[in-house]
Amino acid sequence: MAQTAARTLTLAHSPDPDDAFMHWALAEGRVDTHGLQFRHKLEDIETLNRRALHGEYEITALSFHAYAHLTDRYVLLPHGASMGEGYGPRIVARSALRPEQLRRGGGLRLAIPGEWTSAHLAAQLFLGAYDHAVVAFDRIPEAVAGGEYDAGLLIHEGQLTFQQLGLQLVADLGAWWREETGLPLPLGGNAVRRDLGPLIPVISAILRQSIRYGLEHREDAVRYALRFGRGLDLAQADRFIGMYVNQRTLDYGDDGREAVRVFLHRAHQRGLLPREPQVEFAQG
Repeated sequence: MAQTAARTLTLAHSPDPDDAFMHWALAEGRVDTHGLQFRHKLEDIETLNRRALHGEYEITALSFHAYAHLTDRYVLLPHGASMGEGYGPRIVARSALRPEQLRRGGGLRLAIPGEWTSAHLAAQLFLGAYDHAVVAFDRIPEAVAGGEYDAGLLIHEGQLTFQQLGLQLVADLGAWWREETGLPLPLGGNAVRRDLGPLIPVISAILRQSIRYGLEHREDAVRYALRFGRGLDLAQADRFIGMYVNQRTLDYGDDGREAVRVFLHRAHQRGLLPREPQVEFAQG
């Protein structure tokens, strides 16, 4: 790959272990960037979703739900996806609940990590309409345990640690989606701004190499990522990273690409998206 003109690009992603693992090699200078400089910007996924509406960052993690609204500005990279392989965001409560009790009209309120998160879209497909409030993703477990909300929709490491607060599982949306479709549940991906044009394949190759390097040097990458794992010990961080950074992260695969299309198509059919998005993946 030829050297490119010196340029600094912002690479925005969530402050959680799986994203940190993916970008460890790049952050630590372990891969050739061919003259490009990358500034890492860490923000929660809903903030990234909203910033992408204005194209603030050249490269960004996005919820697939948000991507459906942003296809004119961003194209998906062919790697970097987080998918639930029969597991995914979890709905939890302080005591046993039936999922149908959370539907609108039942008097219960669900804390969610963001209106544009894929977790919220999946929950709407699963439950139908429900009353909810947006709460910072890392506050949801404690907010539910403390009685502020009747139930919570957990993403990131909360999927593994909720039982430590005495919370009970109501539903695993990834397991439900697998039963419904036979496909993995698409949650988030990395996207690049379309106006970068000929730089896109170069960026794609660099980021793919960062993921591959992390997978090939797993122990070091996990230890780096652990600093972003709120409340996780090393074994839990390793387990969580393995759930969302694996060979599929290097390439969606045909079923992974189909999963994104099916997820967004079903959401559009249910009136949850204003238009049928045209899912497009960059080359490289």
